[in-house]
Amino acid sequence: MGKLVALVLLGVGLSLVGEMFLAFRERVNASREVEPVEPENCHLIEELGMPNFAPDEPGKIFLMDLNEQNPRAQALEISGGFDKELFNPHGISIFIDKDNTVYLYVVNHPHMKSTVEIFKFEEQQRSLVYLKTIKHELLKSVNDIVVLGPEQFYATRDHYFTNSLLSFFEMILDLRWTYVLFYSPREVKVVAKGFCSANGITVSADQKYVYVADVAAKNIHIMEKHDNWDLTQLKVIQLGTLVDNLTVDPATGDILAGCHPNPMKLLNYNPEDPPGSEVLRIQNVLSEKPRVSTVYANNGSVLQGTSVASVYHGKILIGTVFHKTLYCEL
Repeated sequence: MGKLVALVLLGVGLSLVGEMFLAFRERVNASREVEPVEPENCHLIEELGMPNFAPDEPGKIFLMDLNEQNPRAQALEISGGFDKELFNPHGISIFIDKDNTVYLYVVNHPHMKSTVEIFKFEEQQRSLVYLKTIKHELLKSVNDIVVLGPEQFYATRDHYFTNSLLSFFEMILDLRWTYVLFYSPREVKVVAKGFCSANGITVSADQKYVYVADVAAKNIHIMEKHDNWDLTQLKVIQLGTLVDNLTVDPATGDILAGCHPNPMKLLNYNPEDPPGSEVLRIQNVLSEKPRVSTVYANNGSVLQGTSVASVYHGKILIGTVFHKTLYCEL
């Protein structure tokens, strides 16, 4: 009888999981296709991307000068005793001090753990010098980071790099256990909670507002930053697509979002039916009715699994989860 009850409970449990999975597919609109929106002057940057799926290859940081007429990606050498064999970079943010020295803060996942690496950019040599590794008990499964001052940053925490199964069930069950944390040498604390899967994060040009992408919830949270570094939610901008990473257009203050229009194709990759790509621009983010427009969209024939996009002087660079990188003139 005990075995029969256990089998019945297992069957009921699997049935519930199946129903929740179907509900998840409907919630994220997993099979949505996109209408193409493609600027004319685009070409792939072959040096950037991982088309052959090479998870054991150490990560690298590349430099592209968009002021050049035909920019190319150049891998930066790293000096200073950094263990490059364990480099698994994920999120990245830049801080420029009053002397115009450029520092890179990079989320790293050595052995699937989370650290933040600090590098100094040497412009003459076009290289990086390793300075420091930041570790903390709250810096677990860090996804993305945005730096606001010397060793002062916000970071999003998900469960991708601690328990992928937990992350999967969080999205299916619409659990809201992930958060945004603030780090400084003096204080580390959680400053915003209630995200299904906190992902990309960036800051407005005046550093008054922090923008957080909740990928599975298909939205962007607009947060007000306070003097004590706490965040207060002002509004949520709902989008019809899974939002990955965010950047801010330095000329306009608009948010650029790299998005996944058909996530099931991304999770269950088939080169014959690849995932599409989508880049959205959100204008007037603080207004009652922000304007959302499509900057780029493709069904996967050119670009697959867009995760981020950055614009500079009428040019756009679009990155992906594992595919190539696209450069366009807008």
